[in-house]
Amino acid sequence: MLRWALIFLIIAIIAAVFGFGGIAGASADIAKVLFYIFLVLLVISALVAAFRGKPPV
Repeated sequence: MLRWALIFLIIAIIAAVFGFGGIAGASADIAKVLFYIFLVLLVISALVAAFRGKPPV
């Protein structure tokens, strides 16, 4: 998930450099959404592991 967020961020940066504002904005929005989803899943995973008694990896 984090890999996809980084890919869309790179696409947004490249599109912005070449002047494609619409594509850059859309790619940046997708990257932000994917990053926040990644963070939520990371926190949920850490909480589940903590409640099961496993040490974090």
